[in-house]
Amino acid sequence: MTSGNADLTWLNPPPHHEFGDNAVHVRTGKETDFWRETFYGFRRDNGHFLYRPVTGDFSAEVTVKGDYQVLYDQAGLMVRLSETHWIKAGIEYTDGLAYFSVVVTNDTSDWSLVSIPASPDGVRIRLTRHAEAIRVQYLDASDGHWKPVRIAYFPPSKSVDVGMMCCSPQREGFEVTFADFSVGPPISRELHD
Repeated sequence: MTSGNADLTWLNPPPHHEFGDNAVHVRTGKETDFWRETFYGFRRDNGHFLYRPVTGDFSAEVTVKGDYQVLYDQAGLMVRLSETHWIKAGIEYTDGLAYFSVVVTNDTSDWSLVSIPASPDGVRIRLTRHAEAIRVQYLDASDGHWKPVRIAYFPPSKSVDVGMMCCSPQREGFEVTFADFSVGPPISRELHD
């Protein structure tokens, strides 16, 4: 497993961020997002993404804790090949609740949501690359098991950028803390604990 921030790079640095004790605290900029075309008809690629390049298959994890208040406030993990090929997965504020949200973008974006038990300590998220597939999971704090959310196609490539993502499409100043970010070998392909 690798962690720390020495080899991390920002795409669209936020107005404020601060590293400390294996965590990074971020305050978002105004009207930031990652989205391409579908349903809304716009393209945005100005969300905040703190990443490192990763070669081959991997599992990435982070714990996300945010002050979700405004529609579409979001924070989680991202895997990115280019502006037109990326996946973001994490917690997103919609209809007054925090949902587990996944957006898969292969030229155009799609969006899926699942209601999960909220934890005041944040949510641990995992993305795993198995060749052409990205597997999305979260750790259910109530029973300690990793729950599957999605398996999505992602174009094969030698390496991708992997890291922490946050956006606030309808405001600025969303506060989020990412803790214990790690990237390591991929977990087993077995789908069930």
